Amino acid sequence: MRIGIFAVGRLKAGPEKELASRYIERFAKAGPATGLEFARTVEIAESRASNAATRKREEAAELIKAMPAGSLLVVLDEHGKALDSEQFADFLGKYRDRGQRDLVILIGGADGVDPDLHGKADAVLNLGRMTWPHQLVRILIAEQLYRAVTILSGHPYHRA
Repeated sequence: MRIGIFAVGRLKAGPEKELASRYIERFAKAGPATGLEFARTVEIAESRASNAATRKREEAAELIKAMPAGSLLVVLDEHGKALDSEQFADFLGKYRDRGQRDLVILIGGADGVDPDLHGKADAVLNLGRMTWPHQLVRILIAEQLYRAVTILSGHPYHRA
């Protein structure tokens, strides 16, 4: 299963980008043995519209254009379901085993995700009840993807 990270906003050069890239590289190297591949990161520019509803709608349109047809859509949202790392690994493994070809993990913009796109999500997950800067969300989800691969492969990286 190919997994992509789609985000509103771009990570600028710096320690956050380096750390996110480090975990993505680990995931990309270890994932194929478990049937999980890193597809790509898609970053779209934040809309410059004058109101939040229009910004979210414009951002959603750009994200939808970039998504592979038939993708499973996972939206990260503070009101989503919280999973621990093993549950997240099981979640990915379940869809991999069902033959899902593409999975998109979506990180919305500062205003959130357009309600229509949010409604199309196959799953809505959160990374905890706290609000996180988008740069840290990229690191957190990249690390959890790598951790999921290690859990699914029985690697000792994840110790419960």
